[in-house]
This record gives sequence, structure tokens and C-alpha cells, in this order.
Amino acid sequence: MKSLSVPIACALLVVSCLASAQPAGAKYCQALAEKYDAYLETAGDKGGRATPVEVTVAMDKCKSDPASAIPVLERQLKAAKLTLPSHG
Repeated sequence: MKSLSVPIACALLVVSCLASAQPAGAKYCQALAEKYDAYLETAGDKGGRATPVEVTVAMDKCKSDPASAIPVLERQLKAAKLTLPSHG
């Protein structure tokens, strides 16, 4: 029974690491969302214009589906003539 405890412990460790891992691009997507929040005036911030619905949806998708969210956020930041954060 003791010989099974090490492989089981390793398997549990791998599963927990995979479960906590963010999808590829999630950090970059979050950086885009933070830049959007920091530099563009929104309805609740300084009385500016409302955040477009597509941007709000994209920000919500950064953790679950960054591949679809990144182009939306990049397009909005480029339209505002802001430099994009590094993919780093």
C-alpha cells in the first residue's frame, strides 16, 4: 500500500496545478483590461462615456476565454492610441 502513496500524491499534485493554471493569454488579457481601466474614462470614473458592452464582456472573459477577449481589448486600446502592454 505504501508503494501507491507516492504516485497518488504526484497525481494529485499535477491535477491541482492544472486546475489552478490560467488559460494561455490570461495574464496578457488581464494586463489589457487593466490598461483600459487605467487610461480610458468610463461612466463611473470622471463622468466620461460608458464602457462599451463588448469591452465589459471581453474583460469578463479574460480568465475563461482570453483568446476571444484579447482582440477586442487590443482594438479598443489601439483606437485610443495607447500602446499595448508587453506579452511578457
